[in-house]
Amino acid sequence: MKKVLFATTALVASAGIASAQGVEVTGYAEMGIFGGEDATGASIETQFHTDIDVTFTMSGETDNGLTFGASIDLDESDGTDTVCTVLPCTVNGDSDAFDADRQGGESVFLSGNFGTITMGDTDGAFDWALTEAIIGGAIQDDHEHAGYSGNAGLDGIHDGQVARYDYSFGDFAFAVSAEIDDAGAAGASTAFGIGGRYSGDLGGVGLGVGLGYQTGETGGTQFDIIGISLDATFDNGIQAILNYSDLDGYGGNDSHMGVAFGYSMDALTIAVNYGVFDRTVGADNEGYGLIVNYDLGGGAEVQFGYGHSDRAGTTQDTFSLGVAMTF
Repeated sequence: MKKVLFATTALVASAGIASAQGVEVTGYAEMGIFGGEDATGASIETQFHTDIDVTFTMSGETDNGLTFGASIDLDESDGTDTVCTVLPCTVNGDSDAFDADRQGGESVFLSGNFGTITMGDTDGAFDWALTEAIIGGAIQDDHEHAGYSGNAGLDGIHDGQVARYDYSFGDFAFAVSAEIDDAGAAGASTAFGIGGRYSGDLGGVGLGVGLGYQTGETGGTQFDIIGISLDATFDNGIQAILNYSDLDGYGGNDSHMGVAFGYSMDALTIAVNYGVFDRTVGADNEGYGLIVNYDLGGGAEVQFGYGHSDRAGTTQDTFSLGVAMTF
């Protein structure tokens, strides 16, 4: 990924603190076509797709070796500030990213020998620990179908501001997290999470294991979810991922299972995935996806994606083809 660095200067009042080192700008852009059906199964016209996003990342280091920084994703901070002190909620038109008690695509961290503390728009320990059952990319994210899970767990159960502490030692790492119910709503409580993961090499096979747990209350209902993921990458270019979560009825789901397989050879990657949500009431939500990616080098990649979704008997098929560019 190409990086643009801007020199910065700072006046610092506290002794022993070094000034910030720089600002890094990264981003992506996409162009292509997409089509298929919407979530109701109705056909949509094949049309052009263009998208762009920019992320600013600031970093620095103290005199005693602590690193600190922050990042903001412009796509997540696009003037959607919502005030809910009086119902119904109102949209101000500015950004939650610049409001101290809400988040809108920004995160801040402090790291040292003790580990890393991150706050803001960041993963809770459950999501941090588990590997998603998906491989490759599509400009329209077609492979993220009705049966796909991003392992969010209970993240976002309140205002979306997550605090996470993580620490790694050798091939192992663990994390704890919290998302506070700062609205003081009746029947709600802080969401706590804990997770651990292993990443190592066993006989030439890259193996990853993740285990996460999260608990919290909202709307007067207590939820306790637990999940596990396994992933393996072989020397011959094959990758496999298995993911399972007991969701305890959160979002109307009893459980989720996902699996993905991929093969990479030189610049080419081909992958498929399948996932299903076992619903507490009614038929399951499930789907499968397919991607074909070809790396052009220099941050550009040709991406084809296809997805099929079945939401309680309503089916949807989507596709996209184009070029994704990272900068």
